[in-house]
Amino acid sequence: MYNNVGMPPGGPQLHPQPPTSSQPNLFGNAFNAAGSGLIRGGLGAYGEKILGSSSEYVQSNISRYFSDPQYYFQVNDHYVKNKLKVILFPFLHRGHWTRITEPVGGRLSYKPPIYDINAPDLYIPLMAFGTYVVLAGISLGLHGKFSPEALNWLFIKGLVGWFMQTGLLKVALLSLGTGEAPLLDIIAYAGYTFTGLCLAVCGRMIWSYSYYFLMLSTCLCMAVFLVKTMKRVLFAEVRSYDSSKHHYLLLFIALAQFPLFTWLGNITVNWLI
Repeated sequence: MYNNVGMPPGGPQLHPQPPTSSQPNLFGNAFNAAGSGLIRGGLGAYGEKILGSSSEYVQSNISRYFSDPQYYFQVNDHYVKNKLKVILFPFLHRGHWTRITEPVGGRLSYKPPIYDINAPDLYIPLMAFGTYVVLAGISLGLHGKFSPEALNWLFIKGLVGWFMQTGLLKVALLSLGTGEAPLLDIIAYAGYTFTGLCLAVCGRMIWSYSYYFLMLSTCLCMAVFLVKTMKRVLFAEVRSYDSSKHHYLLLFIALAQFPLFTWLGNITVNWLI
């Protein structure tokens, strides 16, 4: 049907092309492989350096401001008993107020509370805060004013008081210079306020007139405890400060305990009073 002009019978024949000989560039491939290897190695080392420095920076700042939460719960019965004596009767404490250090990983670290009576803990503040809320609810019930809403507001009132005490200590450190005390240390020291408040509220339920004596005495003891602690422990971690401000700040911290104790110790339905 189709007439292939000039085509030999049997179909078209393809003429084979001569093979093109290409000389492989061994030196170029070697240089490319070496260059890519150096680039990959350099980028990897640089990335590891950045990630390593970033993780070290984050860990250092976490340990600087928050420390290890498990550290504050390493307590036992002996520590709790002696710590309560120091908080409630600081005049009877004949030992030193400085914390004990130990070498850990080539650097000095503070011993946990179980081995150091001057170390801060969060066990006593949390237990004291819970006891304060329970005693406040019982006090309202004895006066016929108990309600879940009132107990909820008293819980918030306690948290606000704890926050105010923490803010007071933190501002005192910042006003002296660059303080490096971890935040959990300050929260723990501020939380010891509720130990004396529990005694005052409990005394109020037993005998109303004892409330004023217990409130005044526990407030004075807490002021002495905070002054000793701030002077020997927290202020020691401040690199540089003006000594003239030192005494005024300690006096201000001591005097601030009286209105704070009065406000927290006033168990009423209206938490603002």
